[in-house]
Amino acid sequence: MGIFAKIKNALKKTKDAIAYRLNKLFTGGVLNDDFYDELEMILLSADIGSETTESILDELKTQIDKKHVKKSAEVRILLKEIMHDILDFELPKEEYPLVILIAGVNGVGKTTTIGKLANNYKKAGKSVTIVAGDTFRAAASDQLTVWADRAGVRIVKQGEGSDAAAVVYDALQSAKSKNTQVTLIDTAGRLHNKVNLMEELKKIDRIIDREFPEAMRLNYIVLDATTGQNALSQVDLFNEAIDIDGIILTKLDGTAKGGVVLGIAGEQEVPVVYVGVGEGIDDLEKFDIDDFVSGIVDAE
Repeated sequence: MGIFAKIKNALKKTKDAIAYRLNKLFTGGVLNDDFYDELEMILLSADIGSETTESILDELKTQIDKKHVKKSAEVRILLKEIMHDILDFELPKEEYPLVILIAGVNGVGKTTTIGKLANNYKKAGKSVTIVAGDTFRAAASDQLTVWADRAGVRIVKQGEGSDAAAVVYDALQSAKSKNTQVTLIDTAGRLHNKVNLMEELKKIDRIIDREFPEAMRLNYIVLDATTGQNALSQVDLFNEAIDIDGIILTKLDGTAKGGVVLGIAGEQEVPVVYVGVGEGIDDLEKFDIDDFVSGIVDAE
């Protein structure tokens, strides 16, 4: 299955929920208040969020006036262009050595995501080390070891209850000595009210900067697409602790509210870098704006 087919399939629930209504709207009549009201309801139903939906509608009306659009069918093209602009971030070119810190709340799929990321980099010919920095959750390192074995990469770990910052410190020394190109650091799932865990995350972030300054740094947050608008508040919380460079959105195939991608990008101004499109080790795809927008807006 090609990349586009995977993303298209992952968006099937979202598309099924809104595509028929969009198509009916775009093949309808005049661009009056009823048209905009219906479009607003369709966008909100996809969990794009009120702020981003309002922004889309405002820009759409501006473009319609500017380009003298009279037919609703032409609005589809404008809508796709506006959505594309919201999602269009210039991502930094990855350089090696590269250290990626993975954060997020419990249950979003961090462990699985790290395994898939490791697999992606290994297939691209990079040497990879996984760091089992979640020493808080029972069996976390065991689960990560399974994924490391599946991907065929190294893992550095210590026992449950070990000091996570010490694990990361040791792993960085090992990665440097072995000239590892990509180091992926798992961290304990945490919420904002777990002060000790949030402070630990900040400490890990500082240790990476201090011990591996020559490495390119990326901090990614893993979000569960099925949580919808709750994902936005999670970005806020983790941004307060560490600067978030990008988002990995999991379980996109399990929700009819895939429009949350637009809400996150529009309100948080943080790019979605990867999307989870299934449960297999190869089911983590780099986010493609055109495929995403087409997968939601275009008629079959």
